[in-house]
Amino acid sequence: MASRPELKQFRIEVTGSGVLQLIFDMPGRSMNVFSNAAIEEIGRFADWLRESDVAGVVIRSGKSAAFCAGADLAELETAYDMIMAAPAGERDRLAFDHFFRLSCGLRKLETAGKPVAVAVAGLALGGGCEFALAAHHRVIADHPQATFGLPESLVGLLPGGGGTQRLPRLIGIEAALPVLLDGARIGGQAAIATGLAHELVAPGEEVAAAERWVLSQPLARQPWDRPDWRAADAARVAAMVAQARSSMLAETLGHYPAPSAILDCIEQGLPQDFDTAIRTEMQIFARLIQRREPRNMIRTLFLGRLDYERFKKKEINPKIMEAVAAVSEVLGAGSELGSELSVAFARAGFHIDGQRKPDFDGRIAGDVYWHEDEPNSWGKDLLRARLADADAAAAGWRRQLNEAERRAADYVLVTQRGFPAYLGGLFAAGLN
Repeated sequence: MASRPELKQFRIEVTGSGVLQLIFDMPGRSMNVFSNAAIEEIGRFADWLRESDVAGVVIRSGKSAAFCAGADLAELETAYDMIMAAPAGERDRLAFDHFFRLSCGLRKLETAGKPVAVAVAGLALGGGCEFALAAHHRVIADHPQATFGLPESLVGLLPGGGGTQRLPRLIGIEAALPVLLDGARIGGQAAIATGLAHELVAPGEEVAAAERWVLSQPLARQPWDRPDWRAADAARVAAMVAQARSSMLAETLGHYPAPSAILDCIEQGLPQDFDTAIRTEMQIFARLIQRREPRNMIRTLFLGRLDYERFKKKEINPKIMEAVAAVSEVLGAGSELGSELSVAFARAGFHIDGQRKPDFDGRIAGDVYWHEDEPNSWGKDLLRARLADADAAAAGWRRQLNEAERRAADYVLVTQRGFPAYLGGLFAAGLN
């Protein structure tokens, strides 16, 4: 048998019962995330596991706060810049090859022929949830913090590690949609009831329960890898997706491409065999990651939130709030309620108190934002002019704020002043 792989993001331990534990424990971090290094190590471990003589594996976290909080979004932003710097004709392939590595590693893990159980004692979000879904047996602690979730849509992305395929296959489309589209989390008895988890145990007992399952010599095969398996919702996929898409577009007005991409993954992938389905998922992800909306939302709703919360713990620079107030006044999104400009603001996704939410007009975000797209209108002309004025006002403040303060200002603008998240704000990068 080949020697165990050398791992830095994970540790390997063998218990007295002979079960191998794969412990996710990133050095120097209080929270595990799926970095490029962690993704590479999963693939190497899975390759070794197939050739090993171990009875099975229990995956657990070495952190007390969570199992895994998802992807390293700072690395993801770097990957975006790398992809967009390439010639346009190479970007789809480059994005596919870069991001498909996690899905490949997880697929190797679940098909290595060894029983894999996961013990979840805290948050299992994003890539952490996808990691857990690739195990054959999931044990979750009966604790409020122990939850599964796929919140990628909240930052303009979709779960690209097989999440759009494993989750609806396990719990059905209806139960999966709130998790995939709205960032809902599932834990406790709900995880058992939906079939997302197999065992719910008292906190501290999840690892022992996972080991017992491995030692029971179970069949190490996922349901979708049985030759007779068929998705329970297979006959209704198109109808269920169409209904969900209609409701989603009425809510988002077509500005957010991630929910549509997630629904595309389900509609196209669920009828396919699993290996084809995860490639379909990644093809859709590779196109989505090239758009401006996820870049804007990651910068504002993730990095900007972290900056803002860090500043709040100390003393927030008053210029941040002054800048947001000044630019909001120039925008004047809530002025002249009912006017053509006010209606255009609302149709562009600005939240305006007292302004009726407009009906979706069938225009889905393409290569340009709604206010830049055809057909042109007087309302769009007014809106573009007002946005240009606000951008010019923000430019004056950018020189007074550092990079982190600019991101924090955008976070406040979006979360407190009704600026649409898909546009990302006006301070960090300006109107783009």
